[in-house]
Amino acid sequence: MKSPLSKLDGFDRRRFLEMSAKASLGVSLAPWLDKSIRAADSAAATTGGKAKRLIYLFMNGAMSHLDTFDLKPGHKNQGQTLAISTSVAGAQLSNFLPQLATQFDKIAAIRSMFTQTADHAAADYLMRTSYEEIASERHPSMGPWIQHFRGRNSKTLPDTVLIGAPARHPSAGFFDPTLSPLPIGDPNRGLENTKPPEYLSESSYEKRLDLIDGFDKKFRNKFKVRKVQTYNDFYTEASSLLASGELKAFDLNEEKPEDRDRYGRDPFGQGCLLARRLIENNVRCVEVTFGGWDMHTNIYNPDALPNRTGILDKAVANLLKDLSERKLLDDTLVVLTTEFGRSPEINFNAGRDHHPAVFSSMLAGGGIRGGQFYGKSDAAGHGVEADGVSPADFNATIATALGLPLDKIATSPTGRPFKVAHDGKPILALL
Repeated sequence: MKSPLSKLDGFDRRRFLEMSAKASLGVSLAPWLDKSIRAADSAAATTGGKAKRLIYLFMNGAMSHLDTFDLKPGHKNQGQTLAISTSVAGAQLSNFLPQLATQFDKIAAIRSMFTQTADHAAADYLMRTSYEEIASERHPSMGPWIQHFRGRNSKTLPDTVLIGAPARHPSAGFFDPTLSPLPIGDPNRGLENTKPPEYLSESSYEKRLDLIDGFDKKFRNKFKVRKVQTYNDFYTEASSLLASGELKAFDLNEEKPEDRDRYGRDPFGQGCLLARRLIENNVRCVEVTFGGWDMHTNIYNPDALPNRTGILDKAVANLLKDLSERKLLDDTLVVLTTEFGRSPEINFNAGRDHHPAVFSSMLAGGGIRGGQFYGKSDAAGHGVEADGVSPADFNATIATALGLPLDKIATSPTGRPFKVAHDGKPILALL
């Protein structure tokens, strides 16, 4: 029989035990109680894991928190953004996110993210990996970590797909090449160059592959090392994908035109639609990158913030709606984040500058308790006031929702130990 205590989240469990200690056990037992509470929280973290799939949406360039999820109505820092009601009483979002506001009952918005750097590349890397970038090591992103712990999900389709990812994406890091994500530049074009040229018959194509295999065979036999074998496995899997009938999963022409219109015909909207298609076809992790958020000048120009938020709003709201209607949201975790925030003060160029002290992110589905805000920034939107969340904490929450072990170590080729979320602590109140 489960204890009623186990039904409480980390915060409620801690408050209940602290009150019990003061009422009946005396304050002298507080240190022991604190240790037992932390142990209970750790156990809860390892038993989580309702999500089976991940859709990770990255707003490259630093999305403004004050103009999206963390409004400061009446404060001079608010700028031109207005607050609107959502599907949850008392909760407000930006007027630039009207469709997302109707889906807020599915969303947990974190208003207390913080990081230590205002450099785009460094913060981007830290957000995706939980580690600072170093010259001697490349750390994996979340998709390859999932495959590392769970194994391959499909015989032909890749486990992780990156849509519109930057060239410096950490990808599989120090993991084997077989865990490398499949990159797609333009979702409208899907997988390109998947067919032999017209002048090359299928039999001629197969002969060429056999010839290449013959040339490589001597090398593989002479150098029987793991790295050579993994690269060979990687190309074998790529050939299997090209020969399979599952390539249709990448073809957005299979969708109804009106559904493509709902998401928006822009690359991010179509990227979110492609993410839904791939998730439906057992791809485990899809990441979609959406740039253009680095707004130092004229942030409220129609081509700047209103344009970016309009694209985001339409795509993400329809993604959540479709996943929910198709009974996929319960076990699909949707993440929306950025590398840092933007300055609360509007600068002399009518824009907002880099601001790592506080920013916002969003989680939905996959066992996340929707309809809530977590954490708090100060009245000016300048810094964290309560429940600060680091990139490692954020990634630990994602990993816990996916049922990944936070304490298991993966050793890089250089012999260094790494964990999926470094030293991050999951936010149990969101799970």
